[in-house]
Amino acid sequence: MAFLSWQIGAVRITRVVEVVAPIPPRGLMEEVGREDLAPHLSWLTPHFVDAEGNLLLSIHALVIESQGRRILVDTCVGEHQIPGMEILSGEGRFLDDLKSAGFPRESIDTVLCTHLHFDHVGWNTMQRNGKWVPTFPNARYLFGRIEWQHWQREQSHFAPNLGDAVQPVIDAGLSDLVEMDHRLTDEVRLDPTPGHTPGHVSVRIESQGQRAMITGDMTHHPVQWAEPGWKMSADSDSAAAEGTRRRIAAELVDGPVLVIGTHYAEPCAGHIVTANGGVRFAAATCDD
Repeated sequence: MAFLSWQIGAVRITRVVEVVAPIPPRGLMEEVGREDLAPHLSWLTPHFVDAEGNLLLSIHALVIESQGRRILVDTCVGEHQIPGMEILSGEGRFLDDLKSAGFPRESIDTVLCTHLHFDHVGWNTMQRNGKWVPTFPNARYLFGRIEWQHWQREQSHFAPNLGDAVQPVIDAGLSDLVEMDHRLTDEVRLDPTPGHTPGHVSVRIESQGQRAMITGDMTHHPVQWAEPGWKMSADSDSAAAEGTRRRIAAELVDGPVLVIGTHYAEPCAGHIVTANGGVRFAAATCDD
């Protein structure tokens, strides 16, 4: 299996896919129909919209290699059964594929969850003898303090597996609650991008004069750069999420920062560019 990867200065980023699923637009953004995509099809196809007009949604993890550390960003759906979300479940090959990419689970130093929705925490744990146990035994798991505190007060069908996917990690003493601007290495830091959830973060990489950003769920699909007001059903605060997208787009437009989408289908990465009085996502090829 080939794995997409990118070199940002001395930092290497590798994508490991769990599943890519076609989602009708209204299945992701309730107010958006296939007809609404028409003005954007010239740049969304063939990578991000299929022939039937479905949005392609990728569930994948990203491994950052920085200063001797292996940082796994988001852990997909895993072995957890999420009612109504069966289309996003993989075939159970994720850990094998992670190993094939050069990252056996014991080699991961850090697990970072951009937020705590079900498709970002799933492989935090795995089933062993009928119990949920931490999948990455040698890693410190980083959860946002604001994010964790939010889910102590709230319930949502987008975060139904915290008891199985997060609590066992905390109980094992492997977790750290961090602030939204936490720095992981000299080259990798968190960037507050609230709205999708109150404690949502993206990841900034800067090394040897080169820069990249891992979106998390600040955007779920590249079309949201061109249409920042298109609401995603899982956003906890739609107005704040839109404001975050507009702010980040204004910062990145026509600049050198490589944007790597947490849910973008292949080629997954690109740049924010000026287009038709606004902005859009311009896909880029990977190094390999």
